Amino acid sequence: MIEKLHNLKKIQTDQKLVYKAEIMSAISKYDNQIIELEENIRTSSVDRYGAISDFTVLEIHKQTLRLNVKKLKSQKSLLTSKIIKLDKEIVELQKESEKYAYILKEEKKEAYKKILKDEEEEASEFIQSKYIAV
Repeated sequence: MIEKLHNLKKIQTDQKLVYKAEIMSAISKYDNQIIELEENIRTSSVDRYGAISDFTVLEIHKQTLRLNVKKLKSQKSLLTSKIIKLDKEIVELQKESEKYAYILKEEKKEAYKKILKDEEEEASEFIQSKYIAV
């Protein structure tokens, strides 16, 4: 039973680590998009002798890009908070897994001690039977 619990905790930990990697990948994607949008904001321009309306359209475009950056940053911060929560869960699962591993180790030690004790008793009974027979 303890072994099953130990394996379950290890599997759960692995699943959380995979989920964390997926979130980290999404954060990286958001970072790339933010960098791209900020570069677009910096490099957007109009013709040198364009109409006044061109500047208005450019400003609207830049505002839209800034809004998109803001949305991406908020999504990134949400994912970052999920990672913090996942880290705590992973630590707890690892603690439980280690606890069950320790219990398994102790059970194996006890079983080994019992086997040694049984063998010792068998050996002493055999020697006693030899002395009785003589």
